[in-house]
Amino acid sequence: MRAGLQRCAQWLLACVCIFASALSSAWAQAPAIELTELRVERLDNAIVLTSNVRLELGAAVEDALLKGVAIHFVAEATVMRERWYWYDTRTTGATRRYRLAYQPLTRRWRLTLSSEATGALAASGSLSQQFDNLPDALSAIRRNLNWKVADVSDIDVDTKYNLNFQFRIDTSQLPRPFQITAGGQNEWNLALSRSVRLSNDLVR
Repeated sequence: MRAGLQRCAQWLLACVCIFASALSSAWAQAPAIELTELRVERLDNAIVLTSNVRLELGAAVEDALLKGVAIHFVAEATVMRERWYWYDTRTTGATRRYRLAYQPLTRRWRLTLSSEATGALAASGSLSQQFDNLPDALSAIRRNLNWKVADVSDIDVDTKYNLNFQFRIDTSQLPRPFQITAGGQNEWNLALSRSVRLSNDLVR
């Protein structure tokens, strides 16, 4: 009887250990996204934004990358003019699109950045970089430094404005089979948004 109880206790302990190991592995692979810095400043005649995103990809996204699927990330900054009598209206803004792809032959990561802008801003075209590993490539995506999102001339000093910042994985750019799969997995739903009031001191 005692031997049977000991075997049962050992079996339960083994199950607990296996469950804890699996849970720990799941946590380690869990995706995460968090905005750790968002700062808006004036630089000469431009309104610039500096942001820092803590971004960790889940196992499903990394697996897709290693299979040759390019992943697209989008950062958007939109300047919205407040209107007390109706919805806020878009004044200007800028968008950055990142295309990240793994190249099996060279075992390197290629990151292509393209910019779009509205209002008086001019698009800066595209820029490509090569990285030896995924963490370095993600570091280039995580941070925007002095990103021009508006001209000072776009802002009326007597009007209130908010700047809306958004960052996300653009699943609409995935191949169709991956779009269907991504729709039911939290690992693909990496997105965040934040809104800040623009100070009048920026345009005086």
